[in-house]
Amino acid sequence: MLVRDLMQTEVVTLDAKDHLDLADSLMRLGRIRHMPVLSDGKLVGILSQRDLFRAGISTVLRLRPSAEREWLAKIPVREVMTSPVITARPDMSVREAVQLMLDHKIGCLPVVEKGELVGLLSETDCLRYLARLLDLWDTKQELPRLEEPE
Repeated sequence: MLVRDLMQTEVVTLDAKDHLDLADSLMRLGRIRHMPVLSDGKLVGILSQRDLFRAGISTVLRLRPSAEREWLAKIPVREVMTSPVITARPDMSVREAVQLMLDHKIGCLPVVEKGELVGLLSETDCLRYLARLLDLWDTKQELPRLEEPE
């Protein structure tokens, strides 16, 4: 199984010049946990919910929600994103991609081909595939065994 077989090709991205209030809104509305960050169309970073959480200081300063949004509106994505980005190729095996995520303790891999972002492989994509494999395994286990010919 290759990364291209599991990756999502419709990917919501941010520009490095965008601010965290936009990222927060997009993540909340789209229920998105990872967003690749582009600059001039090239992948330069990735922003995760965890990065956004670390940047939000409402728990420390006990800001009201509107004040937190004002704070986030002042912070460019490029100041909080993770860079450089660990990426996958579409022709990489899913096993290799999963090992990359495990080794680096990351939840997704932007998929890049010829310098262009072409998709995103997340741990959710991999778990969805695992669930399908387990369903197949369960079905196989439930099939009656044929008797050996004598």
